[in-house]
Amino acid sequence: MGEQTDGPVLSFLVRHAWLDMRAAIGAELEEFGLTVPQFATLLMVRHTPGMSASQVARECGSTRQAANEMLTTLERDGLITRSPHPTDRRTHQVHLTDLGATRYAETLPAVMRREAALMEGIAPEVRDAAVAWMTAVSTACKLAK
Repeated sequence: MGEQTDGPVLSFLVRHAWLDMRAAIGAELEEFGLTVPQFATLLMVRHTPGMSASQVARECGSTRQAANEMLTTLERDGLITRSPHPTDRRTHQVHLTDLGATRYAETLPAVMRREAALMEGIAPEVRDAAVAWMTAVSTACKLAK
């Protein structure tokens, strides 16, 4: 067997980076009355109208129950609608309302500004390498399932 090293555990470094970024983005979203998962849901549903609660849960990394609770809040606030799926009566499709699309459009610049501020001082080639690495790791994890 190979010798064990005490180097960094990448999965924990990624987790800490994500938690720190989530907190920073969450602070930006507070003024809009959204959480990070709610913003992520608006983003996903804007790009993929008709997603199911299960798909939202998978993409947000939550349980179906937690996703349903979040969707209930977004629906109550008038940001999304849920309608029966045309061919699967057990599934509902999620769509943005006009208010949801407006709220997303209002929040996106704030999120982008905060992300840009977090990236200040990081060389473009380092950012590009990080994006490439995260994309490759995500793909590798999906292929390993």
